[in-house]
Amino acid sequence: MGKVVIDIEYCKGCELCTTACVKKLLKIGTQFNKNGYYAVEYCGEEGACTGCALCAMMCPDVAIEVWK
Repeated sequence: MGKVVIDIEYCKGCELCTTACVKKLLKIGTQFNKNGYYAVEYCGEEGACTGCALCAMMCPDVAIEVWK
């Protein structure tokens, strides 16, 4: 299974990754980053991610890494 790592300081909250996630495991969080954007956060259970990395491929700011 995959593990999603999000660098909230690079995230600008564009939500492209949330639409790309097949299992809908990402959502806009409630915390601001240093630039004033709501950063995306992982909302699934551990092991729920398939590791497809579509979210990381869609991220224009390279704020997401997916590890298998």
